[in-house]
Amino acid sequence: MEDGVIKFRCDWIKDKPLPLSLLRDIIHWRNHLFSLGLIGVDKNGIGFGNISIRHNKNQFIITGSQSSIKEKADENDFTLVTSYDIKNNLIQCKGPVQASSESLTHAAIYSACNDANAVIHIHKLDLWKKLINKIPTTPDYAEYGTPEMALEIMKLFENSVILKNKILVMGGHPEGIISYGKDFEEAINTLNYYK
Repeated sequence: MEDGVIKFRCDWIKDKPLPLSLLRDIIHWRNHLFSLGLIGVDKNGIGFGNISIRHNKNQFIITGSQSSIKEKADENDFTLVTSYDIKNNLIQCKGPVQASSESLTHAAIYSACNDANAVIHIHKLDLWKKLINKIPTTPDYAEYGTPEMALEIMKLFENSVILKNKILVMGGHPEGIISYGKDFEEAINTLNYYK
């Protein structure tokens, strides 16, 4: 299982960057997470981790595919997911880059929880080992970036624990942890609480 590989069908309209006024917050928090090593690039040169923010009810802005290898993200590293179809493994996006390989996962959280306005997917092995199967955890067979992972995440939202704690472990994606919140501050505070 190679990180960073897009596993969904991507209908991408290449376009100019989104207005900086929409991106300031997400750029700030993405670069902060990179400085902490929670988003970045592994020893094989593969990017890991991503971040998104709800744009409106059914759309969200997310880091672009393999943008996590850059130390400092800018407006060219984000795209708008304009629509998605989890069951049919489809993402439609518009911007200077293709949407992150984890876009279906982010879509699942926004679909399952109306209060989710920011989603953070990090990699941290020691925290993953500490939390796996102790907090809501997806099954081992659900690989990252697949409809199976997205559907399993949506199932987790049937339990009130995830709505209270706002964090989950990706069982089939070693190191993968996702937190969400009404904003990035809440999502970050959740990660800090469990560290």
